[in-house]
Amino acid sequence: MLTKEANITRIQLGEKELILIGTAHISKKSAEQVKQVIEEERPDSVCIELDQQRYQSIKNGNQWRDMDIIQVLKEKKGSLLLMNLAISSFQKRMAKQFGIQAGQEMIQGIQSAEEIGAKLVLADRNIQTTFSRIWGNIGFTGKAKLLMSIVYSIFSNESISEQELEKLKSQDMIDGMLKDMTENFPSLKVPLIDERDQYLAQKIKEAPGNKVVAVLGAAHVPGIKEQIKKDHDLKKLTKRPPKSKTPKIIGWTIPFIIISIIAYTFIANPEAGAQQTISWVLWNGSLSAIGAAVAMAHPLAILTAFVAAPITSLNPLLAAGWFAGFAQAYFRRPSVADFESLADDVTNVKGFWRNKVTRVLLVVLLANIGSSLGTLIGGADIIRLFFENF
Repeated sequence: MLTKEANITRIQLGEKELILIGTAHISKKSAEQVKQVIEEERPDSVCIELDQQRYQSIKNGNQWRDMDIIQVLKEKKGSLLLMNLAISSFQKRMAKQFGIQAGQEMIQGIQSAEEIGAKLVLADRNIQTTFSRIWGNIGFTGKAKLLMSIVYSIFSNESISEQELEKLKSQDMIDGMLKDMTENFPSLKVPLIDERDQYLAQKIKEAPGNKVVAVLGAAHVPGIKEQIKKDHDLKKLTKRPPKSKTPKIIGWTIPFIIISIIAYTFIANPEAGAQQTISWVLWNGSLSAIGAAVAMAHPLAILTAFVAAPITSLNPLLAAGWFAGFAQAYFRRPSVADFESLADDVTNVKGFWRNKVTRVLLVVLLANIGSSLGTLIGGADIIRLFFENF
């Protein structure tokens, strides 16, 4: 049996009553509604749309201050961290507009569960697993679209009224949004919405007790209403897709071809071989250095990018941006103040460049992009010189 109130869906599964609260993550009214419903219903369990990692981030107010940027770079997680910050920037901007902490309704769910002694259930799938399944399943075009949308979220100055925000919680509008997403970008909808609907539905069903309140983003409510009727394999939904061997094959094939052409040219025509080598060094080094410069890197980090790029481009296990990033972190090491202001700085474009933490990440990203362009252009020029001389 299923009944609906304003932004609330009640589902009866045998003796178990499930109460789904559809929220907007930056709405004051959502947080107030969560508090009211939990206090009135006094459920046995409260499910929130968080995984362990995001839950710890909320509970640990010093998460940014305690982060070691050098360790992040050593673990090769710089680009992932930058993506996480970029994705959250739009939501934080909207939250700042309305004077509310992003995810306040989830925080309220945690607090209210503790106050009434209800079991708190972290019902969402691990965010790293979701990113992995998105990245592994959307193909090259999907990756390009996703990156473009992330860049747009950083540079967009879009603002909306609180009335418009509340409309986003209407079920009809959410259904329409999901339909558009299915038509325009189906491969992204599957891991980001559909699979998480299945995961959330199963976790809500398995929550202890006969009365369960679930605090969810409104976009998930329509899907959960359908998926709650079925049983889902959580192990299958958390399995990360195997890494494709194609990028690794391409990554080693290109350097092998480049080195082989230059070596052959040197043997047959040393002067042409020297030209090829100079071209490779200049294109790789210059474009990687330009990328670092765009990120406003320290001069020695820019020089590091120039020196490292021609070498790292010949080894898929290395990247010029890593070396430039380490140099940037060494010469312009982020202070405690940079980590403490990180959450606010990522809400605007200037903040990404002003904050020393995100600047390190930008140096890594843009130096790597420059090096990749240098590999393509330098490689093409090497082939051109080869055909001109033979």
